[in-house]
Amino acid sequence: MPLTYLPRIAQTPAPTFQEGRRAELVMALWRELGYAPVQDEVGNVLVRISTPSIERLPALLLASHLDTVFEGGTDVTVREEAGKLIGPGVGDNSASLAVLTAFLRDLRGQAHTLRRPLWVAANVGEEGLGDLKGAKHLLARHHAELGAFIAVDGYMGVAVTVAVGVRRYRATFTGPGGHSWGDSAPSALHALARAVTALYALPLPTAPRTTLNVGVAAGGTSVNSIAASAELLLDLRSLSPEHLADLDSRALAALHAAARDVGVTVQLERVGDRPGGDLHAAPLLPLVREAARETGLEIRTASSSTDANAAAPLNLPALAVGVYQGGNAHRHDEWVQVSSLKPGLKFLSRLVALYQRQPVA
Repeated sequence: MPLTYLPRIAQTPAPTFQEGRRAELVMALWRELGYAPVQDEVGNVLVRISTPSIERLPALLLASHLDTVFEGGTDVTVREEAGKLIGPGVGDNSASLAVLTAFLRDLRGQAHTLRRPLWVAANVGEEGLGDLKGAKHLLARHHAELGAFIAVDGYMGVAVTVAVGVRRYRATFTGPGGHSWGDSAPSALHALARAVTALYALPLPTAPRTTLNVGVAAGGTSVNSIAASAELLLDLRSLSPEHLADLDSRALAALHAAARDVGVTVQLERVGDRPGGDLHAAPLLPLVREAARETGLEIRTASSSTDANAAAPLNLPALAVGVYQGGNAHRHDEWVQVSSLKPGLKFLSRLVALYQRQPVA
């Protein structure tokens, strides 16, 4: 039962860029199950399951991300209440890791039945400014050895078949600073405020969906000081690579114009670039639907930003599927329905079995 693993995983902190403790736990759990996990240069944990007769065939890679959105020091205690497990990160993506671990437990001793190699990964850097670091590394290094990539992430009943492209920037405005009464220098915060106003004034297409968000803005040192520095983080998204590129260009122009008009400088750093577009999921989606039907689920397709985005430029069949039911993702009161974990495991196991049964070209 995945519930065996979930509280332990969820209560092991794993902020983005600080996934080491959880990676060590996952490696230990997988070793206890008889596997030989390895950790790569960026921190991903990977198990390869194969036999000599099939090891040269393209592999199916299943991956769940290790990291959560919660910073170090967050109380990640999990409590049970009315059939739910509640706590920061208990769902996204601890529940997926727990189901993936239970899947490996049930697969023990069955490598000889595989018709294609199966790889299972717990990867770093999916959330926030992680920029898909782990998935990008896995696919850059191994895509020639893979036949398909499935990100195990999200709620049960959803299959992500279109990747939402994402660009993220850190804009740092810098001026001379000074005393609020004794000097008349330009303010970095003034430039930031003008920039935010200009960014939200940019026209956005309604179709294909395209969004803009300033998620973080800060600066200055005291109420009676002219701000010498200010910083914002900007998130741009679109279902269309062309619309995203256009918005990117217009947003950067707005940032430069705000700095120029106020009389400060601005430094722009691209801190995120998640490729978007079609995930070439056509070979996988019928298998997902069949596995769902056999386990009493219905599947709806969706567009989102997941580790599967990393496969979009590679023309590698990919998608993301969920294996639990829950809510309040990215909140301290996130929850997982305990009764959903067993059907989620059954669905994942059936999906892999169906993939394995496909004729080998």
